[in-house]
Amino acid sequence: MLDIAQQFPVTQNHIYLNHAAMAPWPLVTEQALQQFVAENVRHGSTNYPQWSLLERELRQRLQLLLNAPSIDDIGLIHNTSVGISFVAEGIDWQAGDNVISIAQEFPSNRYPWLAQSYRGVTVKELDLNTCGEDVEGALLALCDARTRVVAISAIQFGTGLRLNLKRIGEYCKTHQIIFCVDGIQQVGMMPLDVQAIHADFVIADAHKWLLGPEGIAVFYVSPKQREQLRLTQFGWHMMETMGNYTSPEFIPSPTARRFEAGSPNMLGIHALHASMGLIMEVGIEAIWAAIQERMQILIQGFQATEHLEILTNTSAERLSGIITVCPTVQSSEGLFEYLKTNKVFTAPRGGGVRFSPHFYTPLEQVKEAVQLVREYLA
Repeated sequence: MLDIAQQFPVTQNHIYLNHAAMAPWPLVTEQALQQFVAENVRHGSTNYPQWSLLERELRQRLQLLLNAPSIDDIGLIHNTSVGISFVAEGIDWQAGDNVISIAQEFPSNRYPWLAQSYRGVTVKELDLNTCGEDVEGALLALCDARTRVVAISAIQFGTGLRLNLKRIGEYCKTHQIIFCVDGIQQVGMMPLDVQAIHADFVIADAHKWLLGPEGIAVFYVSPKQREQLRLTQFGWHMMETMGNYTSPEFIPSPTARRFEAGSPNMLGIHALHASMGLIMEVGIEAIWAAIQERMQILIQGFQATEHLEILTNTSAERLSGIITVCPTVQSSEGLFEYLKTNKVFTAPRGGGVRFSPHFYTPLEQVKEAVQLVREYLA
């Protein structure tokens, strides 16, 4: 059993409340990479068969985390932008088709869709600032007979707004609309069941709540969409007979590996495998419970702080691991810099300062961050 407190030395140097941007690695991940590097330096790729087994085990861990029907549904790609681009470029669009999304989406989930304008595709974006409390209702009201895709983030990066994915997914399933979810701000923070929400695609980088490195991401693709999505990248690793380098036939793998054109990121695979081992040992339900405990400290502390506006919807059904606040008498930039000077690492996002603790963040550090906000506003 891992000693979680010892797994994150970052807590000895910082009050790290920026997991919605980039997370520090646990010690098990550092150790796994050191071992992999040492092995490579001394033995080259002689142990590649074992690396491939570890790659398969990583897919199995991600399958369990997402409750995907099969390991065949799990692809390992470079990042969220690549995954969403696979979807946006791979759909058989017709002029006049549209995509339904949200105006405040991160660029990774906006630009690939906007780029389809040359095909006559339009993007209809919901403005969260004017849509009212029923976000899902307002979003689905934008759908019409030409809607091909609903593309949203599970949790909004700016304010941490959590959407009811099951409600959206059920609508999409009933109306035969593709449901594409940017899961980067939920996967690893709280449960996300791809079957329960009827997702066709879920994409999530490793470097946030999964506590892994940049350059590797999970790409869940439902079996139905695997068969229909047009391929846009090509290479040896995606082939059904992957090891047959002289085959004259072009037969892509029937699994999600068909989206992995070339050589895998073995360094990233080893790192994410180790981080996923820690996440699975702790358990995603326990992780979410611990994050909620930390979020309540922040919420209650900020609610009791004068001259501070909470920009995040903190109701139970909307709560995530992100809360964004804005001073009413001082500048957000000033608050961010003040916290940074005092070794509190946050992010300027969503019109304010964004806080995003993880399950291991010491409770006393969360309380100290609240106190520093009060000191700045005093």
